[in-house]
Amino acid sequence: MTDTRTARTRTHTWEPPAPDPEDIHRSGLEVLQRILDGLRPAPPIGSTLGFRLVEAAEGRAVFEGEPGEHLLNPMGSVHGGFLATLLDSALGCAVLSTLPAGRLYTTAQLGVHLVRPVFADTPPLRCEGTVLHTGRTTATAEARVIGATDGKLYAHATTTCAVMDAPRNG
Repeated sequence: MTDTRTARTRTHTWEPPAPDPEDIHRSGLEVLQRILDGLRPAPPIGSTLGFRLVEAAEGRAVFEGEPGEHLLNPMGSVHGGFLATLLDSALGCAVLSTLPAGRLYTTAQLGVHLVRPVFADTPPLRCEGTVLHTGRTTATAEARVIGATDGKLYAHATTTCAVMDAPRNG
């Protein structure tokens, strides 16, 4: 019989988040494209939890994530915080993709609905965020987490983001 209590380790690597000072002159979509092209470090949260930005277009952002044992809660399913963070990332980046240079966002409200459990052996998940509205001071978006291979809906969410001018340093 194999001892399943053997300690495990998980190592992840990330580049320090050092925004390019020129980002103030780039649209949100340009910033996302630089991440996709490897010209700007991806936010470390993706490496920490095991998801990444895979597509970005005007009003849309797509992430893919890998469930795993390291994400389990005491009941043996993947912690809802993983799905909430995956959804928040896709929602926020979808909003970012609509913002002009010199503007940024922050999540003001996040509504998450978990509709199917995720387990350590659940196949990869795909999360697509889509903007519904971007205004001068607020933006709204919706997102869905779908099984990349089974097409099942695992979670969905909406957000309201505050939109503001980026601080000008210097």
